[in-house]
Amino acid sequence: MLRCGHAGSSPRTGQMAILGDIERSYTTRLGGLAPLPPDASSLLTTQAAAQPAQSLRRTLATFLSLSKPRLTVLVVLTAMVPYALYPVPEMLTPSMTDTTSLSPLTLLFLTTGTALCSASANALNMLYEPDTDAKMTRTRNRPLVRRLIATRSAVLFAILAGAVGAGGLYFGVNPTVSFLGVANIVLYAGVYTPLKRVTAFNTWVGALVGGIPPLMGWAAAAGETATRDGSWRELLLATDGSSLGGWLMAGLLFAWQFPHFMALSWPIRDEYKAAGLRMLAWTNSARNGRVALRYSLVFIPLCVSLCAAGVTEWSFAVTSLPVNLWLAREAVRFWKHDGHQGSARGLFWASVWHLPAVLMLAMLQKKDLWSRAWRGLFGEAADEEGLWEEQELEEMAGMTADRVKEAAKALDLPRR
Repeated sequence: MLRCGHAGSSPRTGQMAILGDIERSYTTRLGGLAPLPPDASSLLTTQAAAQPAQSLRRTLATFLSLSKPRLTVLVVLTAMVPYALYPVPEMLTPSMTDTTSLSPLTLLFLTTGTALCSASANALNMLYEPDTDAKMTRTRNRPLVRRLIATRSAVLFAILAGAVGAGGLYFGVNPTVSFLGVANIVLYAGVYTPLKRVTAFNTWVGALVGGIPPLMGWAAAAGETATRDGSWRELLLATDGSSLGGWLMAGLLFAWQFPHFMALSWPIRDEYKAAGLRMLAWTNSARNGRVALRYSLVFIPLCVSLCAAGVTEWSFAVTSLPVNLWLAREAVRFWKHDGHQGSARGLFWASVWHLPAVLMLAMLQKKDLWSRAWRGLFGEAADEEGLWEEQELEEMAGMTADRVKEAAKALDLPRR
């Protein structure tokens, strides 16, 4: 059951108090220079609290805030890109090789199922730590902290979203992708979330969670082109090396988590400490910078490896280099200044723009993308023209032979 978080106050007064909380919560600054980006769940919770009790808009906004919509969108995108990048074998039908994507229906099940699994994991995460969320400015406005939704309703939402998402992936994509979706829920809600109170190693587990959606997208595409039993071994550990691209994409997302989160967590390290969440930003600030730098440097070999694996053209290694060098430069500054002098802000925004830039460049330079497009536009016409010319020559040759026979018959010449 949904409940208003400001009982006993007028809607106008309650809304002003909520907006005041939001404004104060985002005075936290990255490197002392710029505010943290608003938390989507907190903003949705504010919108929900401003709606009449029991209204449909209030209910939808509250449940949507449980899903952490921005994070869920990112998860879905990181599953879609590997699906689109999967190399379609030439042995498939011409209608499939003329395009750079596979089944739209499979893609629909993939995106919907992945989104629901992500929503389930995020809701379970909020259910586990409302007490620590209440101690941090970026999370204290979440729906369970504000008591806009009953715990029972949140549990039912998490279970239903996870079940429907996993079921959609199982029947609409393949069992391997469904297993990976469930594994992500378990890792995020059952391992990463409680581990945050125990050890800073939780960040590595969280990065592993971020690396699974690309494998889901790759395995979804591989399942459509499987030539044997379609088992997880064929989709993820193919002996012909066709699964290498999926693991490289997973490695890219795994590595990206570190510069992004290390920069994000640094300005609120005291809040993490007060909430009892062990992050490198406060347990070992120097190592925090080193880890961010170390993983920022692996993007260059990862992008080169995608070219070598036949996922992208070799031009991708060149076009992605400026973006990778930009991230590495900001990581060097972050490490050198230990997060101060605006270096945390610089690395954070570099990481925000780096990921979509690299993914977009990879999609634009998918292996044989433009040659297939060219064949799709001009290849069939050229083939038809060649076939027409060949047929015309055969007809002309036949006509010539017939005329020679007719002339020989008219002259009564001996025929050979």
